[in-house]
Amino acid sequence: MPEFLEPYIPLLIGLVALFVAVAFGKILLEILAGRLGSRTPSGFPYRSAETLFSPAERSFLGVLDQILTGTEFRVFGKVRAADVLLPKKGMSRSEWQKAFNRVSAKHFDFVIYRQSDLSFVLLIELDDKSHGKSNRQKRDEFLDGAVKAAGIPLVRVPCQRSYSMEEIAGLIAPLLER
Repeated sequence: MPEFLEPYIPLLIGLVALFVAVAFGKILLEILAGRLGSRTPSGFPYRSAETLFSPAERSFLGVLDQILTGTEFRVFGKVRAADVLLPKKGMSRSEWQKAFNRVSAKHFDFVIYRQSDLSFVLLIELDDKSHGKSNRQKRDEFLDGAVKAAGIPLVRVPCQRSYSMEEIAGLIAPLLER
C-alpha cells in the first residue's frame, strides 16, 4: 500500500464499516416490517380481502337474491356512494369537488336496480353495532339526507346472523312497486 494512503486507512475502514452498518440496518428494518421476501412489489402495500361480504352481509344477499328471483330487479353489493349520488349541476368547481369528496369514500351495502335500464330503485344499509357510535351516526345522517335529496329510498336493516325472507320481502316490496 502506498505510504501517502496510510493516514487515511482508519477513515477508509470507518467508511466501509458505516456503509456495512447502514446496509445491515436497512435489511433488518425490512425484515422487521415484513417486507423482505414478501410477494408484494415495492410501492404496492396491498393484500386480498378474504371475501367481499361479512357473514351477515352474505346471509342478507342470499335472502335478497331469493326475493328478487323472477322479478325485474337485481342487486349489486358494496356500491360506491359516488356512483349513486352525484353533486348537483350548476355548482362552482370547488363546491362540486367538496360535495363529491363527501360521498367518494362511502358505499352502500346493497343497491337494488331495475334490470331493464339499470336505474336505482332502493338502497339498503345493514346497521351493525358500529352505527351506535357518534361518528357513524353523523355519517348515517349525512347519507340519509343525501339520498333523500336524490330521491332514492334507503332502508336500514339491523345486522343479524340470519334474516327472514318474509320480513325482508315485506320491508322492501312496497318500495319496489313505486
